[in-house]
Amino acid sequence: MFHRLPELIFRVCVVGSLRRVGGVLLAMFLLLAGSWTRGAAPGSVVTNAYAETISHLGKWIWDTNSFEKQTCRLWKSFEIPGGVKISRATLRITVDNGYRLFLDGREIGRGSDWRTMTTYDITWLLSPGRHVLAVEGFNDRLEAGLIFGLEIELADQPLLKIVSDDSWRIAPNSMAGWAAKKYVPAEWPQARVVGAVHQHPWENWPLGLATEPPLLPLVQHFWQSGWFQITLLVFCLTALLSCLWLMTQLTAQGKAQRLLQVERMRIARDIHDDLGARLTELLLLGEVSRREPAEAAQMLGQIDQICDRARGLSHALDEVVWAVNSRRDTLQDFVNYVCKHAQFFLKSTPIRCRLDVEAEIPPVTFDLPVRRNLFLAVKEALNNAAKHSAAGELHLRIRRHEQQLSVVVEDNGKGFDTAAPEGDRNGLANMFQRMGEIGGQCRVDSVPGQGCRIEFTVPLTAAQLSRWFPWRRRLPSADVELDQAGS
Repeated sequence: MFHRLPELIFRVCVVGSLRRVGGVLLAMFLLLAGSWTRGAAPGSVVTNAYAETISHLGKWIWDTNSFEKQTCRLWKSFEIPGGVKISRATLRITVDNGYRLFLDGREIGRGSDWRTMTTYDITWLLSPGRHVLAVEGFNDRLEAGLIFGLEIELADQPLLKIVSDDSWRIAPNSMAGWAAKKYVPAEWPQARVVGAVHQHPWENWPLGLATEPPLLPLVQHFWQSGWFQITLLVFCLTALLSCLWLMTQLTAQGKAQRLLQVERMRIARDIHDDLGARLTELLLLGEVSRREPAEAAQMLGQIDQICDRARGLSHALDEVVWAVNSRRDTLQDFVNYVCKHAQFFLKSTPIRCRLDVEAEIPPVTFDLPVRRNLFLAVKEALNNAAKHSAAGELHLRIRRHEQQLSVVVEDNGKGFDTAAPEGDRNGLANMFQRMGEIGGQCRVDSVPGQGCRIEFTVPLTAAQLSRWFPWRRRLPSADVELDQAGS
């Protein structure tokens, strides 16, 4: 092993020296290459990029006057021919000192360093037709200006170029929606050219280039479309109106139920007080006739008396059924029934009944509380006339006056002093009370020896509302019960 030691030392020295020499040569080559590359960028690549950018721009433009803290709105429209395909659209802009850039009313960019030229790719934002460019520039201090260039490459068409020049218009700062206007008023002044490229104070410009990513069109989802929002609004309004209608229905149903309960109690009271008393009277007459033997003539008199009571009972039952029957809730039916009742009631008296009724009575709805209380008041007036007036003639007049119904009961009897009525005048108090319950009025005019005139006035407005709002009518269940009672 020791006899090979000189050979090993020789190989290590020679091979190591060669490797070190190669490493040094490689390092020198890489250093020279890097120095060459770094030296070429500022002198050629960057300079060419600046020159290429500047060649697509117009001139510096601004308003007629410039001052510090000034906002200037510049507007320009252009047309892309129809039926062409847009291959590429490049926009370059800067404003001394800052800007907001709009295309067709949409803000697509901002800048605050006028030394930097910004490039936008707006290919996807353009289509054939008319478009509007708008720039809101802001001058912080000293000189102000906008420089702009837009190149639109069209397939099989000449290059479309829009640059900053005096064809731009100045929009008033007080106008709203100016950036989206397709056409402008003639009074908008034209922009003024304030300098060319590299003219003072922009001779050392630009100092930087910036490129924005391609701008994409706004994606409008179906829920953002106008038709969807209008449909949704209509649906919400319909739902709201439906809810209000249902609430009204529930309120009306509750009111109708309460009204039905009140009327049931009233019917029960009438049947108990009037019909019950008459039935009891018939029963007593029948018992007397059965227990006490009588001659034929006396027996016939008792039978006639029972028949008269039965007819009165039948008429009273008919009044109760008519008063609460919802199928008889028209004004026309009310007038007919009152006239028939007056003639029937006065037929057995020496009083002649004369009717004076409006020729054409419309079949408008006449609510149950109104017609029932009015009928009972008229009935009370007829009863008072038959009992106390000693009249030979009675006039029943029914007229409409605007939104009111007037019923007048007038006789030519002996009359009375309204300030000091004789005897028990509960009938008058009942008439005033019934009119007060339905919002009507009762007026009594009488002079001793000159007869008596009683006028009832009730409003028709509530009754006419029932015509347009059918839910104000009585519930079907009540109709069924009344029909059964009438049968």
